[in-house]
Amino acid sequence: MKLIWVAGARPNFMKIAAIWRAMLRHNENLGPGDVPFKPILVHTGQHYDANMSEVFFKDLSLPAPHYYLGIGGGTHGEQTARILIEFEKILASEMPQMVGVVGDVNSSCACALAAAKSYVLPGGYAPLLVHVEAGIRSGDRRIPEEVNRIVVDALSDVFFTPEEAGDGHLLSEGKAPEAIHQVGNVMVDSVLDALERGPNDVPLRDRGLLDATGAPRAFGLVTLHRPSNVDDRDMLTRVIAALQSIAEDLPMVFPVHPRTRTRMEELGLHAQGADCPGGPSAQSGLMLLPPLGYSDFLALQAKATFVITDSGGVQAETTALGVPCLTLRENTEWPVTVTMGSNTLVGQDPDRLVREARMILSGRKKAGGLPPLWDGRSAERIVAVLAKIGEGRA
Repeated sequence: MKLIWVAGARPNFMKIAAIWRAMLRHNENLGPGDVPFKPILVHTGQHYDANMSEVFFKDLSLPAPHYYLGIGGGTHGEQTARILIEFEKILASEMPQMVGVVGDVNSSCACALAAAKSYVLPGGYAPLLVHVEAGIRSGDRRIPEEVNRIVVDALSDVFFTPEEAGDGHLLSEGKAPEAIHQVGNVMVDSVLDALERGPNDVPLRDRGLLDATGAPRAFGLVTLHRPSNVDDRDMLTRVIAALQSIAEDLPMVFPVHPRTRTRMEELGLHAQGADCPGGPSAQSGLMLLPPLGYSDFLALQAKATFVITDSGGVQAETTALGVPCLTLRENTEWPVTVTMGSNTLVGQDPDRLVREARMILSGRKKAGGLPPLWDGRSAERIVAVLAKIGEGRA
């Protein structure tokens, strides 16, 4: 069964890696009448910085993509249009039985549109459109990813949800119950797989975060990239000031997303840093780094006293790790990480961010627990469902 998986940005790679491994295990253990998967990996190049893309393929043991579209940057409309045009060509050439998209990035939306309209291509046909991480909603259409989620779910045929609320959203939108499969969070599969392979102390040792005995020193971890936090001069300036304030009590490690670094430079935050020019120095307690690969960033997350983020994926990963997370957003597509997990929404309020960080440092931390099915077997469940469906479509 020919199945195309689409990756475009770094959150996609972790999810597809777990599914890819599960497909290979399925193929190695075929029984009578079982249909093998013939997976094809398409990398759109939506994330085109090597530190945001190529290093993840290595860290996650993903094969080189069969197709690399090299889309690059641009506005949301430009990216979506270019991906749709190029992916349509792949569909016409490969004619897969299924197309799988994960998450909510522009690549997922564009390729879902192309797949849903593939019946108009020469030799027109309709592949099943599969959405992994279906049904999640923040309720805020000002966030581009929310629009992508709604569009992809409107077009999809098979829905793999990470938690119960996703099922409810899809049912309320008229999706057939038999098309909805709650499988847990496939990103957690990659987190637990990486932990099982053993500790990665390299990023801690290289940054002076291990003491003389080899034990981790206390530190916080920061990742920020959303326009609402980094594009506005006043907001970004206040956030950096808040981070510096927290760093007076705890060293803060800040791998700087390319978007954020550009905004810091544009907004005149030019104090020279030892690790990443264009921001406050490491001597201030705020240690700026280039973007990190998956295993290095995960190692820092696992040992951090707490994590500050505006990323959806990091909210889920910290819940899987039991590490307190402070999310600098007014809402989240992952409310289960707040109600059950280790996540706290602080809004776009840098002053509250400082207060919540100091509460954790005083011993009042939120560890939370794992939501149902966040057990490292989500990809296995996904592949079992796809194999059953594929028996009738090979």
